[in-house]
Amino acid sequence: MSDAAKFATDRAPLCSGPDPHPGPPTRFKVPAGAVDCHAHIIGLPPRYPFVDTRSYTAPEASPQAYLAMLKATGMTHGVLVQPSVHGTNNSLIAETLRRAKGKLRGIAVVAPEVSERELEALNEAGYRGCRLNVLFGGGIGFDAIDTLAKKAAPFGWHLQFLMDVREIAPIAKKLEKLPVPWVVDHMGYIPAHEGVSNAGFRTLVSLLRDTDGWVKISGAFRLSSEGPPYRDTIPFAHALLEARPDRLVWGSDWPHVAIKPPMPKIGALLDLLADWVPDEAQRQRVLVDNAHKLYGFSNKH
Repeated sequence: MSDAAKFATDRAPLCSGPDPHPGPPTRFKVPAGAVDCHAHIIGLPPRYPFVDTRSYTAPEASPQAYLAMLKATGMTHGVLVQPSVHGTNNSLIAETLRRAKGKLRGIAVVAPEVSERELEALNEAGYRGCRLNVLFGGGIGFDAIDTLAKKAAPFGWHLQFLMDVREIAPIAKKLEKLPVPWVVDHMGYIPAHEGVSNAGFRTLVSLLRDTDGWVKISGAFRLSSEGPPYRDTIPFAHALLEARPDRLVWGSDWPHVAIKPPMPKIGALLDLLADWVPDEAQRQRVLVDNAHKLYGFSNKH
């Protein structure tokens, strides 16, 4: 039995680990300074407890393994997003950010009652936003939007949303008026078979065009109805690209938790980016310029 398997339950089954052989894309050269804007690291209990409300149990995904993946794929920087299995215990990512010395940034999960002192410590470590999640157990829900936006604003943070944009209507007006930027994960997590004419996705495109928002073009393996090479996701990326090419960033979503095998290959996901963003100059914006602006990375590579 693996170290993680003993923590699995019927409600929170053990998911597979990432593909063990990451590699660079074959269709383009990853530019210097490129940022993987969405990834997770997973620790194991007892040092890094799993919350009882989680929806899955993940095998360990260490900081060392993540940094090795970045190197193997030609990426320079990474953004570590707090996974739902660890709830509001941000300690593993905070420790990792402090050791990385500017190479990485973090997105925290914090309770609405989080103190200013705790936010100051997270900001100093390298966090640049906090995440609200209504798709997996262990997350913070949308009822905390107003409170967390007010607390995040003094630090220049953004709010990041893991949601199915088919359910975006109840919070659309809030996104329009937020005092901080907003970021939506995985192109809105909409099943590709819904098509780009879906009302929720069209609302996302409209909000991206007209408000202070960003979208991560990522998670093809979560959206696709066809499976690899996930070509049914291309129209969604094109619609977002047409709306705001200056407000899109890319992420690997490593180590690809809570999905069924076969596990995605990072090089193949990057190759898909050649279809999502065919123009080389625009790919440079997505992989480097936009990401550096959103997360505050140095332009020195």
